[in-house]
Amino acid sequence: MKAYIKAISYYLPEKIVSNEELLNEFPEWSVDKVAAKVGVNSRHLAAAGETAGDMAEKAARRLFNEYDIDAQCIDFLLFCTQSPDYFLPSTSCILQHRLGLPTRIGAFDYNLGCSGCVYGLAIAKGLIAGGIAKNVLVLTAETYNKYLHPSDKSNRSIFGDGAAACLVSTGGMAEIGEFSIGTDGAGANNLIVKTGASRQKHPTGIAVSDDEGHIWHDDYLYMNGGAIFNFTLEAVPALVKDVLLKNKMEKENIDYYIFHQANKFMLNTLRKVCTLPKEKFYVNLETTGNTVSSTVMIGLKDCLDNSIIQPGMDVMITGFGVGLSWAGTVLKF
Repeated sequence: MKAYIKAISYYLPEKIVSNEELLNEFPEWSVDKVAAKVGVNSRHLAAAGETAGDMAEKAARRLFNEYDIDAQCIDFLLFCTQSPDYFLPSTSCILQHRLGLPTRIGAFDYNLGCSGCVYGLAIAKGLIAGGIAKNVLVLTAETYNKYLHPSDKSNRSIFGDGAAACLVSTGGMAEIGEFSIGTDGAGANNLIVKTGASRQKHPTGIAVSDDEGHIWHDDYLYMNGGAIFNFTLEAVPALVKDVLLKNKMEKENIDYYIFHQANKFMLNTLRKVCTLPKEKFYVNLETTGNTVSSTVMIGLKDCLDNSIIQPGMDVMITGFGVGLSWAGTVLKF
């Protein structure tokens, strides 16, 4: 049985932090240089008491209202987050109750970051193909900014908080194609929060400098930018080729590309390495920043609302990052 994207919505927190506000904390910076390199002018930050679960609920309610979807038709809920409300229970179970979804549904969280949206579509397609579900609600939400050290100007300039909601069903606006998926846990330490979970439950207060001169705080998010950049340049071109192969297509057959919105410099480099036309390649982080697992859905919604994506188009989507993990597919609108 085929699976389709039927509806997409997203939610961004009310609080907005501009580059000028960051400049007040880091006066040695140039706002123009930051914006030119990472492509972000402002980003939304979750409020102190606002969780990924709260944002996912708001994205889902917006989806239901925008597309007139009856919550009672949902028969499976998938929630992608690396900032759950609790260690247990799963935030998806809490969302089932808060959204008024039937108790007969299946629901679970899955812990993935930048590739999480595409993974979610793959899982949803599998549930539909297996006859387990007909209407799968895929939610993504992150509050990465709660993991960032106040002095981490690099990551604070890149990441924004946000959530997205997508309904995958037996019919809809875009047929979901074949997937290419990969994992390399050897790079786990290159994007990590080391403390808080079972391996090291209590804060250590340890901070060391890496080879690039960045401070690695055990108790906050650490990203080895150089290693992540090199991983991306190796994994994504191969991913694009494999997605085309599995969908029996050539690059010329793809009408538009929406990659995970990591940062502007990385996206422009990937576009050149993959030899993709600039006019077919989505880059838009100006007012959202890198929202981790929600960037692809936000991008799709943006393109649909602005008629960049239209019926009859084939769109490749990819996600890549923390894990390390990557995934891609083609959506046939």
